[in-house]
Amino acid sequence: MKIGKDLVAAAATPLVLGILAEGESYGYAILQRVGELSGGELEWSDGMLYPLLHRLERLGHVESSWGVSSGGRPRKHYRLSSTGRAAFAEQRRQWSVVSRALQQVWSDRDGGSAFAGAPVMGGA
Repeated sequence: MKIGKDLVAAAATPLVLGILAEGESYGYAILQRVGELSGGELEWSDGMLYPLLHRLERLGHVESSWGVSSGGRPRKHYRLSSTGRAAFAEQRRQWSVVSRALQQVWSDRDGGSAFAGAPVMGGA
């Protein structure tokens, strides 16, 4: 399944904040975690992740520091700041509302069953 760019973009910030809420991490590990969490459905590139991390850093939500990997290679590690924790909590609240609304509309359209994935044509 191909997930649309708009949906991927909308979910990027809460996903990264959520991953960093689990603990400090670095770019490659974040990319791997996104893949794990999505069952392989989301495959982000460096070109998507690093601009997002830099934006979150500019906003003060993420802090970074350089460290050395077990292989001796320098890596930039990212962690949530206190404002990042607050931003993550707010993202969770907002996405919970969206998720509940989607589940309800899908359930209503299916007569109470789980979303079957069929598009709704016309009205009614």
